[in-house]
Amino acid sequence: MTAALAETEARLADLATTRTVITELAPARGQLAPPETNTSYQAIVNTFSQHPDQEFRARELHELLGMPTDEASVNITRSRLGRLTRQGFLTQPGQSRNRNRLNLGLS
Repeated sequence: MTAALAETEARLADLATTRTVITELAPARGQLAPPETNTSYQAIVNTFSQHPDQEFRARELHELLGMPTDEASVNITRSRLGRLTRQGFLTQPGQSRNRNRLNLGLS
């Protein structure tokens, strides 16, 4: 019984922490949240537009944009680059390199 009580109290503490985080992030009741913007995607596309003939690796983009270069953050950008490539905004001329498709006359 003591172990179950300790486990339940730990779970309640975790839930209280979660509630605090959500409360801080959620807009106040009655206020609309600002429209969602894809600032990371926009920053990536803008970088390729500003450097139309250059190829970038995900880590190079992070360094150029001043973004964190830890592996998890770079992997998220790799995923975003893949999505932009599948949607036709970028091409991938070499392994792990991406290029602005629109400025290559391929669109």
